[in-house]
Amino acid sequence: MSSKIYFGKNKRFSFRRSALSIASRLHHRIAPKHALKTARRIFLTPAKGKENNAAPTSMVIKAVDTSEGKMMTYQLGSGPVWLLTHGWSGSANQFFPLMEHIAQAGYTALAYDHPGHGKSEGKEGSIPAFLNALDGILIHQDEIEGVIAHSMGGATLLESDHVCLHGKPIILVAPVLKYWENLFGTVEASGYSMKLFHAVVEDVGKRYNTTIESIDPFEKLAQRQSPITIVHDRGDKFAPFSVSELATEFSHVSLVATEGLGHGRVLKSDPLKEAFLRIADKA
Repeated sequence: MSSKIYFGKNKRFSFRRSALSIASRLHHRIAPKHALKTARRIFLTPAKGKENNAAPTSMVIKAVDTSEGKMMTYQLGSGPVWLLTHGWSGSANQFFPLMEHIAQAGYTALAYDHPGHGKSEGKEGSIPAFLNALDGILIHQDEIEGVIAHSMGGATLLESDHVCLHGKPIILVAPVLKYWENLFGTVEASGYSMKLFHAVVEDVGKRYNTTIESIDPFEKLAQRQSPITIVHDRGDKFAPFSVSELATEFSHVSLVATEGLGHGRVLKSDPLKEAFLRIADKA
């Protein structure tokens, strides 16, 4: 599904939204099992994004086995490893230009496609699935130097307590730090049955033996001990810049504000490349 239902801001009334509300509630009442199956497809199926960046000729591409299936990984360069993790409806392809920059600086850039994204296996995505994939990638690394995470990939990263991440610098790009506040508010505004949406959340929680609503990236960010740099565009339409500003109340968090780059183009930006070099020099 498009990122708009997860991170949209349009809360104005519309006939289409009202009709969706009636239809989804009626569907849930008449055929609850089929309605849940349909809702899972709507909320857990990422949209396939365009892969516009050509892979560098020296990039090593291979599949890695995880509990979520085979995740496709992309490695470039040599030296200490910087891990890159993308967001909802994204893919590792978004990082290719940044990976070249990291490799040229004397590091290994390692990115991967999350479940149901890019060329990885799986049809559904969720933060628990993302977490399993992340841990499945990290288990193959003796050590990493740091992490760069985009959007929902940042929310996932902050939830992970993998030993490889302890004390490592993190760059969050356009992070969704108030994840559930964003998600629940947007789904409610869409008109979709909240009862049915909660049923999907509960279903995912049962599958992964977790309470999904307990996921709180902002709180996990506050608890981190390692230095965190946020690179975020003031005009981001999907992830509120104001929340990243709020995060600077924590002494270990710094913010690099950009202009006119939105939610995605910031991944190719000079401010992000410069932020990486500053942090890499200190690591």
